Amino acid sequence: MRVPQRDVPAAGGVPRVHELLSAATADAYVDAMRGTVDRVAARFRTTTQPFSGASREHLQALVDAVDLDGPGRGTAAALREVDELFAQHAVWFHDPAYTAHLNCPVAVPAVAAEAVIAAVNASVDTYDQSTVGTLMERRLVAWTAGRIGFLAGGGIFTSGGTQSNLQALLLAREHALASAPGAAGRDLVVLATASSHFSVQQSARLLGLAPDAVRLVPVDEQGRMRPDALAIALRHVEEDARLPMVVVATAGTTDRGCVDPLAAIADTCDAADVWLHVDAAYGCGLLVSRTRRHLLDGVERARSVTVDFHKAFFQPVSSSALVVRHAADLRLVAHHADYLNPAGEQEPNQVDVSLQTTRRFDALKLWATLRALGADGIGDMVDATIDLAAAVHRVVGADPDLRLLSPTDLSTVMFRYQPDGLDDARADALVAQVRRVLFDSGRALVARTTVDGRPCLKLTLLNPATTVADVRRVLELVRQAAAALVEGGDLLAADAAVAR
Repeated sequence: MRVPQRDVPAAGGVPRVHELLSAATADAYVDAMRGTVDRVAARFRTTTQPFSGASREHLQALVDAVDLDGPGRGTAAALREVDELFAQHAVWFHDPAYTAHLNCPVAVPAVAAEAVIAAVNASVDTYDQSTVGTLMERRLVAWTAGRIGFLAGGGIFTSGGTQSNLQALLLAREHALASAPGAAGRDLVVLATASSHFSVQQSARLLGLAPDAVRLVPVDEQGRMRPDALAIALRHVEEDARLPMVVVATAGTTDRGCVDPLAAIADTCDAADVWLHVDAAYGCGLLVSRTRRHLLDGVERARSVTVDFHKAFFQPVSSSALVVRHAADLRLVAHHADYLNPAGEQEPNQVDVSLQTTRRFDALKLWATLRALGADGIGDMVDATIDLAAAVHRVVGADPDLRLLSPTDLSTVMFRYQPDGLDDARADALVAQVRRVLFDSGRALVARTTVDGRPCLKLTLLNPATTVADVRRVLELVRQAAAALVEGGDLLAADAAVAR
């Protein structure tokens, strides 16, 4: 029997079970999904810039005007509000003028799989809650391990690179303490670089390590870890009577997009018998590249690897994983509860190797994408973004008003507006001002960071559909805003220049 869509509040005290997804509400579900998909598709068809440009004050007023304690308005009205309040003012990563952070446009089969994930609502913590979902996730982990070069690897899907790095450091801590009876957490040292993701420092604090546990290894001119400096740093740890817990190498630094020399770092770690973790959250797309896989040479010698499919495989957030060379390493932090995964249970319970209990079946999105596009198809899109970045580097390098700051292995472009005659201090100040002007206009989104002590603008190019001409238009907006700021000296002049 078809249950009609209701837009009127339920009577007091009567449960609104007609809003729950079930056999009885399947037709209402179709109506709700069809309407939602139509509205989102209309946004994709008609949105012409990555952000509406609405002010924070305006958006705050819209949010505050919603009465969350009021009576229900019904599904149709609620979903219209979602479109008008959220979608209208969302940041659209698919737009070619979005060049800010590590956010990618998403593959259509992954978005379709997302709808299945939400509707079925499986939890892949135990086999009896997910059945074949558990087996599919394990197969994808094994596939990823094989791409890395782990012949007997294991792993687990996570919420993102931060959680993957935390779990990797937790495993490394337990391994180090088990290998050195009598050692304590205060004795342990993490070796990373200033280019490492902030989650390394954060994880060290969460794991209760000493305040000075993270030691920064010197880098080369591109921000890559120097293996010779790592060897010296390891000797210093030994001289201080402390224990090296883990070396964290990076395959795709957040700012420069550079890959540490993994093979040489692995040589040093092997000689010192130290756990090597590779944070490949950004660079994991190289695993399926047909032209640049060699940049990850040596990753197969790591003990653990972070991969972020929602950065490099065009997956909706969230889709990440921690992969280990030896599947048994995941058992270092296993915990068993009689009501969930009792010890000795023969079912393949993923909660045995996860920091999470309830966990979405995010692996289904990657499964659908791989089956739809193939690994080579994904890899070709990854290569397209890196090719684009190389082309934009040439454009910026040839522009007399722009200064290119650093090379990249992946898809970032770091630069400043600084024509001849503009001093460093004024160029420094322009960085934050230009970013603000572009963001406030909604016409283009760029990021800012600091390189070698100097602020700069950063483009992160993760959209294989973006063209050099698209990026030239973003650079022209940068130029217009910066020139107006230099000439007029205020944000209003720059706002007007960009709005034209």
